[in-house]
Amino acid sequence: MLNRFPKGGLLLAGLAAYAYYKYNKMSDDQKRDLVSNLKQKGQKLYDDYVPENVKSMISKTSSEVESKFGEGSAYTS
Repeated sequence: MLNRFPKGGLLLAGLAAYAYYKYNKMSDDQKRDLVSNLKQKGQKLYDDYVPENVKSMISKTSSEVESKFGEGSAYTS
């Protein structure tokens, strides 16, 4: 049972090393395009699959969020 995990780990390490090698061989323009493409795909996934109530919770700024700490307790400073 212990022998099946090292093969997967070795494969994963090999893939990571290959990806690192390929990324380092890219030009700056290719790297910029890759990151931009990943950001666009991530934004599309966010827009398509994250519920609106979660989006509204995430988008609140700190000034909009009210602190509920200590509310209803007898603690006073």
